[in-house]
Amino acid sequence: MAIEYFFKPHEKDLGGGFMVRRILPAAAKQAVGPFIFFDHFGPIDAPPDANHDVRPHPHIGLATVTYLFEGAMLHRDSLGSVQRIEPGAINWMTAGSGIVHSERTPPDLVGKARRSHGLQLWAALPKEHEEGPPGFSHTAADQIPVAPFDGGVARVLIGSAFGLTSPVATFSETLYLDIRLDAGAELVLDKLPEEAAIYPVAGELAIDGEALAPHTMAYFETGGRPRITTATGVQFVVIGGAPLDGHRFLFWNFVSSSKERLAQAADDWEQQRYAKVPGETEWISLPRPLR
Repeated sequence: MAIEYFFKPHEKDLGGGFMVRRILPAAAKQAVGPFIFFDHFGPIDAPPDANHDVRPHPHIGLATVTYLFEGAMLHRDSLGSVQRIEPGAINWMTAGSGIVHSERTPPDLVGKARRSHGLQLWAALPKEHEEGPPGFSHTAADQIPVAPFDGGVARVLIGSAFGLTSPVATFSETLYLDIRLDAGAELVLDKLPEEAAIYPVAGELAIDGEALAPHTMAYFETGGRPRITTATGVQFVVIGGAPLDGHRFLFWNFVSSSKERLAQAADDWEQQRYAKVPGETEWISLPRPLR
């Protein structure tokens, strides 16, 4: 099983010193299956006076997929959804033709030292659903299927694996797994989708004997059965799915198969034509004009 690409992260400050490691999109490949964006944040130990809140901002043409290992955040959106996000749950927000949301520190954690660690991915929507209605779906941690095996355990966050299927609904073939392996254990992954990649969250692993550097994503050639081993114990995620149905254009928080649509989305935000998030009075300004 050969690794076709290694995707290395670049760091980005989302504001207030809240740093993320951004893996996708990568220069060599725009997406892995539908996943066109992959951010890993933390573990971050925030002091009581830290302000890592993400103020209201818009999206089109994608679904945000939020998954925490530690900490909590409060999601609010222009549909009126209010959801506390905690470790182990999957939160899927479909932007479609347009949605606005904020991600803030829950009130009970404001002014307290706190720890944050998680992943946020974007799944680009198929062209036929890009301009569909927005939506929000919360799947609690205890609703996620769990597959114990000799030397580890897998949580089937999205899609089907290990004979289990996640209840999270998607718009195309999508796979997202959270796997833990004990020290000295190994796991062979089979029946992977056409596009698939592995990213180590914590610990060290090797793929068919080739060590994968920390915070580096390995993208596989189509087919095959990669053998994952670890001397230390490891937690890693597997992402993938069917390839996107064509190139996507990205600008700020917008994804679309049409560059002209991005310009319209940006103008709509500048002119504040989007629906508001109930209870919110702030927003993030457009970072720059779209050229």
